[in-house]
Amino acid sequence: MKRRSLLRWAAALMCGLVTMTLAAPRVRTSAPSRPSPSPLAALRPPAVPLVTHDPYFSIWSPADRLTDAPTVHWTGRAHPLTSLIRIDGDAARLMGASPSDVAALPQTSLTVRPTHTIYTFTGDGVKVTLTFMTPALPWDLDVLSRPITYITWNVSSADGKPHQVQLYFDCGAEVAVNAPDQSVRLDYPKVDGLAVARVGTTEQPVLARRGDDVRIDWGYGYLAAPTGASAIVAGGSGRRLRDGFTGTGTIPAATEALAPAPVSLGLHTMAAVWDLGAVGNRPAARYAMLGYDDIKSIRYFSNDLAAYWRRNGESMEILLATAARDRDALESQATAFDAELEGDLERAGGAKYAKIAMLAYRQALAATKLVADTNGQPLLFPKENFSNGCIGTVDVIYPMAPEFLLFGPALAKALVIPNLDYASSARWEFPFAPHDLGTYPHATGQVYGGGERTEEDQMPVEETGNMLILVAAIAKMEGNADFAGRYWALLTRWADYLRDKGFDPENQLSTDDFAGHLAHNVNLSAKAIVALGSFADLASLRGDKALATRYRTLAEQFASAWITKADAGDHFRLAFDQPATWSQKYNLVWDRVLGLNLFPGAVARKEIAFYRRRQSRYGLPLDNRRLYTKLDWITWIATLTGSRADFEAIIAPVFDFLNATPNRVPMTDWYWTHDATKTGFQARSVVGGVFLRLLYDDGVWKKWASQR
Repeated sequence: MKRRSLLRWAAALMCGLVTMTLAAPRVRTSAPSRPSPSPLAALRPPAVPLVTHDPYFSIWSPADRLTDAPTVHWTGRAHPLTSLIRIDGDAARLMGASPSDVAALPQTSLTVRPTHTIYTFTGDGVKVTLTFMTPALPWDLDVLSRPITYITWNVSSADGKPHQVQLYFDCGAEVAVNAPDQSVRLDYPKVDGLAVARVGTTEQPVLARRGDDVRIDWGYGYLAAPTGASAIVAGGSGRRLRDGFTGTGTIPAATEALAPAPVSLGLHTMAAVWDLGAVGNRPAARYAMLGYDDIKSIRYFSNDLAAYWRRNGESMEILLATAARDRDALESQATAFDAELEGDLERAGGAKYAKIAMLAYRQALAATKLVADTNGQPLLFPKENFSNGCIGTVDVIYPMAPEFLLFGPALAKALVIPNLDYASSARWEFPFAPHDLGTYPHATGQVYGGGERTEEDQMPVEETGNMLILVAAIAKMEGNADFAGRYWALLTRWADYLRDKGFDPENQLSTDDFAGHLAHNVNLSAKAIVALGSFADLASLRGDKALATRYRTLAEQFASAWITKADAGDHFRLAFDQPATWSQKYNLVWDRVLGLNLFPGAVARKEIAFYRRRQSRYGLPLDNRRLYTKLDWITWIATLTGSRADFEAIIAPVFDFLNATPNRVPMTDWYWTHDATKTGFQARSVVGGVFLRLLYDDGVWKKWASQR
């Protein structure tokens, strides 16, 4: 190791404490300036989002520094990305844990915003800003569904002297397989203005594999860079490509397609290099695009559906050219979006809340897939990551919905239409709502519990209440019940079911099914009551005043009885028949969000006062039975009183959990409140629920829902 590399290694150790926190937010002209958060509001992500598109194309860094560990798929399997830099002939690492004999350039900051992850490095006289930008703009479904992440290197002199600089980036073929023993091939598609490499399995079993802890093994990973920026894009042995770059500053140009071989041999790495020449005080920038074409995305009963961006027949080659053309405009839009959303979050709940929500934003989207149906209309399918692999799970849709409701009716409708259509079909014979649509990526009928066959282990009150509440939320957003009218017979049947079965639920599962069956569930009863009030509002919007009055009166009567029957003095019970118990009443949030006002404010105030006395170090347990909790539900109950002091007091332990957890995985939503360890689940879309706080502000909700 050269002397300069030894000095760089020592500097990296000395700056370790710096890189465990996020940099202070930059002031942007598109949003009001605000004070930088204190160090106490600095968040260390358990895992850092890098490439976040869908359950298959989802790559994270499980470390404080980008060079501390290999990058991984959300499941934890290796999806290695590597970046190197040569400065005046000396090589250093910017991304990835290998080559281990190349020292890491010291990392000085990490910033995570809704569409950007930004690292900075300083050493050997240069400063490098490395940015991952996924333009997940919620109002532009074409752009949102594009499986393209932009990776940008911005290099400038840090000591005022010019430095000769070359850059290197590679992506392993693991991105295109479920397991490394699968064989892949690599070639070079022709795209005007771009140098492109492509890798995919030789077998191409499109939509053949389904399940939870699995990765895609059909379609193709792409690496592309503009040819006008002195880029060379090629494929080959990752070790040889990296060794070649560290020695010479370049790699051999691409010639011909590579023969098939197992990924485990490491012969099909896609790589790009750039020679920046002499870099001075004026920054030099280069970018690459990392993409994935899954060809077909979801099996929806008898149809294999493609991603939404492909609905008009576009190819990946066309998309790459379009994405390169749009990059500057998308960067500007995404930067403005980040600043505006961050500002709204801070004003609503403070700096800690804003950082939790910004970290959650891309994770929620990356656990879903946006496709087009046979008429070209959007459908959004969530995957139940590290739970059971179900697709379109209603009690996953319910907690994730706030992020998707916030940004307008298109995404919200795309999220619930598949389940509404399924429940309206002859396939579904029960009087309550289904739990799921199948096992990802096959949305071909419920698999959970008794499936389509029996009522065993169903969630009848849970899922029925969820769907009625979400349809009512869409109606509030649009100011009419036209969408509900498409499914009115179904919604009426569900309301009748909750009328008969909802107030005092029988022994059954709820969304917290890991806690087991429970009869007389007070929180589940609250959901049914709010759902009945929601149905009354829908009937009123449709002009059926008699029906609205009947169900509104019923909901009010149930709410009054609930208060009496669930009362336990200074709080409300877990179950009606269990006096010395308690639980989080997160289902009450929609009473205020939807303006139903079925429960007096004193109910929320009593519960929150009790919660604040019962909090553990890392949050409020879900109920009295265990010390574990759910991150999404905590962020909901924090909103109940509308008090900023209550909100921040309940959110702060969640923030502390994220900083303290030893489990370096994409944010879990199920963890132990005493020691910050993960109980189960990771990378799930339910973290979209942290955006619920913004739905309380009609002005903010209206602003975002009407974007573009």
